Amino acid sequence: MNHFDVIVIGTGPGGEGAAMQACKEGKNVGVIERYVQIGGGCTHWGTIPSKALRHAIFRMTELNLTAAYKEAGIQMKLDFPQLRQGAATVIARQVDMRQGFYNRNRVSLIQGFAKFIDEHTIEVCEENGGCHQFTADSFVIATGSRPFRPEGVDFDHHRVFDSDTILDLDRTPSSITIFGAGVIGCEYASMFRNMGCKVNLVNGREKLLEFLDDEIIDALSYHLRDRGVLIRHREQYERIEPVENGVILHLKSGKMLKTDILLWAAGRQGNSDNMGLERIDITPNKRGQIEINEDFQTKHPHIYAVGDVIGPPSLASAAYVQGRYAASHLIHGHADRAMIKDIPAGIYTSPEISAIGKTERDLTEAKIPYEVGHSMFKSIARAQITGQTVGMLKLLFHRETLEILGIHCFGANATEIIHIGQAIMSQQGSANSLKYFMNTTFNYPTMAEAYRVAALNGYNRLF
Repeated sequence: MNHFDVIVIGTGPGGEGAAMQACKEGKNVGVIERYVQIGGGCTHWGTIPSKALRHAIFRMTELNLTAAYKEAGIQMKLDFPQLRQGAATVIARQVDMRQGFYNRNRVSLIQGFAKFIDEHTIEVCEENGGCHQFTADSFVIATGSRPFRPEGVDFDHHRVFDSDTILDLDRTPSSITIFGAGVIGCEYASMFRNMGCKVNLVNGREKLLEFLDDEIIDALSYHLRDRGVLIRHREQYERIEPVENGVILHLKSGKMLKTDILLWAAGRQGNSDNMGLERIDITPNKRGQIEINEDFQTKHPHIYAVGDVIGPPSLASAAYVQGRYAASHLIHGHADRAMIKDIPAGIYTSPEISAIGKTERDLTEAKIPYEVGHSMFKSIARAQITGQTVGMLKLLFHRETLEILGIHCFGANATEIIHIGQAIMSQQGSANSLKYFMNTTFNYPTMAEAYRVAALNGYNRLF
């Protein structure tokens, strides 16, 4: 029986972060992966392929909207499978690069499905049935998640998809109903609409993405509707009826939405089943998520869980940092909490959304005196040059100390732009101040200049 200092279950971002941190600190690390290729859902079914698809759609749309090409009668019309082709190359590169990380650091990769035998022993079974047992001082569960599939929905039908299977679509649909208007639902609504599909986006809540700042929610809703997406709020699913020439979504309100295909995007399920967790007295919740404390420990201090299997924020970036934090904590008994504080959200709609810190709603409820600084992208020279003038940067800051309390961005490259503000927010004391943006020289023309414009706009509101 092989013994390791640390066994990590899963090679997605959370597992990779934990494995790399532990081996860099001199630990003997074993990593279990149930699939032949490493990388987890992030690399193979989620983040990487969907963002590669989004980029391909964006480039096609950008070309078709360019005046010079339109005047010359040039138009690009690629179908869904063609747009997906570029993702295969990116996935292969990601797998090769990450395989190199494990090889160079002498991490033992073990292929198979892991089950706990007891609190320090797991059994790993290969697809052909061969099983081996391994022991470890500590474990990190980083098994990720999968789309939630409710009973009564036939996901084997060729017109019904979830966020994993939609990437295998063999044609460009004429229309699509997306049930679930969370991050995944909104991202795919943008993509399919940019391809020219008619889109119904069905939301069970009052607003889209309620965790965002209200002004950003309004901007996203307006932009999706302006592009032609039909959004229906406060709707509940009753049943799905595939028919010969489409699929009908029946809602409890009595509405029936018939489209070419349907994408179910209502929630995720943690990959915690059949892992023998009941043998070690760990009981996941009804969505398969494992309960942890603030240091990512389960009820057993030597067994940690990170990433999507513990639930929100369910971001690849967060999972990687959580993995590093867990590895540091299990080795030293403590870790730097700054690692897991103020993690930015990145949402790849068209345009993008990114946010960090407090919303106006948060600050109002907490009775914190704040002010707002805006920079509208239509007034930024770089945005005018690129033609990507939709969007804004919004700074929330304390009226008295000028401390940056929240940053919210909607527009092209929002997920990149946010990190400039993140760096300042992470500073201690007076270093985190609106005055940094007011007094710093930004290259011109750049999108980064939006920080100076927003800071001056907000500062002028104080007088």
